[in-house]
Amino acid sequence: MTKIAIASGKGGTGKTLAATNIAAILARAGREVTYLDCDVEAPNGHLFLNPENERGEKVTIYSPVGVDREKCSLCGKCADACAYNAIARAGGEVIFFPELCHVCGACLIVCPEEAIVQKNKVIGELRHGTSRLDFLDSNPIACHWALLKTGEGGMSPRLIGRVKIHNGDDITICDSPPGTACPAVETIRDADLVVLVTDPTPFGLHDLKLAVLMARKLEREPVVLVNRADYLDDALKEYCREEKLKIIGEIADDRAIAEVYSRGELAAEKLPARRALFEKIAAEIVEEAGREREVGPLPEEAGRGDESPEKPRPPAPGGPRPRELVVISGKGGTGKTSLAASFASLAGTEAAVSDCDVDAADLHLLLKPEVEESGLFSGGVVAEIDPEKCTRCGLCYRECRFNGVVFSDDEWGGLTYAVDPLACEGCGVCSLVCPAGAVRTEPSINGEWFVSRTRFGQTMTHAKLGIAEENSGRLVILIREKAAVRAGAESAREVIIDGSPGTGCPVIASLTGAFYALVVTEPTVSGVHDLERILDLARHFSIPSGVAVNKADLNPELAGKIKELAGEYGAELVGEIPYDTVVTRAQMAGLSVVEFDQGPVAAAVKRIWTVLAGKFD
Repeated sequence: MTKIAIASGKGGTGKTLAATNIAAILARAGREVTYLDCDVEAPNGHLFLNPENERGEKVTIYSPVGVDREKCSLCGKCADACAYNAIARAGGEVIFFPELCHVCGACLIVCPEEAIVQKNKVIGELRHGTSRLDFLDSNPIACHWALLKTGEGGMSPRLIGRVKIHNGDDITICDSPPGTACPAVETIRDADLVVLVTDPTPFGLHDLKLAVLMARKLEREPVVLVNRADYLDDALKEYCREEKLKIIGEIADDRAIAEVYSRGELAAEKLPARRALFEKIAAEIVEEAGREREVGPLPEEAGRGDESPEKPRPPAPGGPRPRELVVISGKGGTGKTSLAASFASLAGTEAAVSDCDVDAADLHLLLKPEVEESGLFSGGVVAEIDPEKCTRCGLCYRECRFNGVVFSDDEWGGLTYAVDPLACEGCGVCSLVCPAGAVRTEPSINGEWFVSRTRFGQTMTHAKLGIAEENSGRLVILIREKAAVRAGAESAREVIIDGSPGTGCPVIASLTGAFYALVVTEPTVSGVHDLERILDLARHFSIPSGVAVNKADLNPELAGKIKELAGEYGAELVGEIPYDTVVTRAQMAGLSVVEFDQGPVAAAVKRIWTVLAGKFD
């Protein structure tokens, strides 16, 4: 069996385009292919493979859902033990936030009154089907995917684990979530080959570097597939040469491929002239998967010094909170960050800015901020088991719900327990249950935060989540609060937030309590599918929302469908942006599109900002 993970450091690079076309080519070549869509927040592969005989099953988990007020003594131990801010004690009661709960079990362990109420809750739906492509008598493709329930962002790795149970016997293609956090790690950790899809833009190169680091930390040496491969400089190729990364193929920036993709069709099937390219890429992937690969070096990490990492705190009481505009998207690559940069340019010092896409922050590449303050972030604890104190009772192993404790045979025929740092989610349960005090814990360092000044003179808060780290939602809360405090001190009337794509924890943390959500989408079958997911999330949190359609002329029929969908959710259509490569050229120049060009795209973006700015008057 060969398992191939198709991943990317950012969304929108063409990861699903590559995964589905490669699956189809291999099936056409007579291989038994299993396609696993592990991007459970925004699964799109089934839209292109069109599986038949679909069947589904609800995925549930036995989870804390609240407290029994008659039993609860208000001791606050549950809130103190929760590493995810899912429980708080306030106003003489215990408040439970189910969207933040990771079901680690710490609250159950520490509660002296057994007051935590649990029940089975649905975290998503697992789907199955068989794709029988009308593609020169291709073999059928077994398809398995899952859809995370709205508001259950912390459950992504659990749901991915359920998808991965369905590995095939010959070739399995795993379509990974974008980024470098826990969902991506869960997908690629056992792959025979990791294929990183990127594009030759500053955004693509920046996030490729993060993805390479993630793969190497998992002892997987990746290969690179370049999409939209119209090189305007040599930066991407030079990086791959320096890191000895093999580029296994290049897909041109081809409008014909984009139009086929927008309709939910496979380029390898509908564009015969492009088929040989995908056949070559598929052959390269199979060859590389069967080869032993030496893992490249990891960069040396800078010393942390004696600085104590910061944890997010509740908002400080005081004056009015600035209104927050959050720019989000159901999928990556829709132009969310390019729009946010243009809004920052147009707003100037009347707005503060916060890049809450902490997993793959790119806004700084356009705003070029100068750092004024910085610090370390802690979202939990790091644990280590002292083998001399360990009695080998196995309680830590049995109680860990993240497979973060592993064991091996020792020289005396017993078991030795240890913490797997890449699987550990920092909940501290192992320390709570150890009767011998053998588990040492200390605050983990999960990332860094920055308060900066952009080239437009405004405050910007941003952050960098560590590779394979959890608690991205808590880091979002931290930098979002810092932006609000700075905006209030500097009399900025709003905060422009560049949110994460998808519907998981960082999106929930970006969105909750915002004044207005602008959802950026594009007229493709995947864009429409994911728009519905993110509008549902905004409605779940009662956030007023609007929709901007990027590349609106790529597929007018689906652009019309987006307008209808927005109306169904009570979201206004705030504007449409035409398809134009000027956005990429602006990125290459390190500028927002409204600075770089005065053509139709810039004019459309300015009209959208006029609508949005009017909401803050």
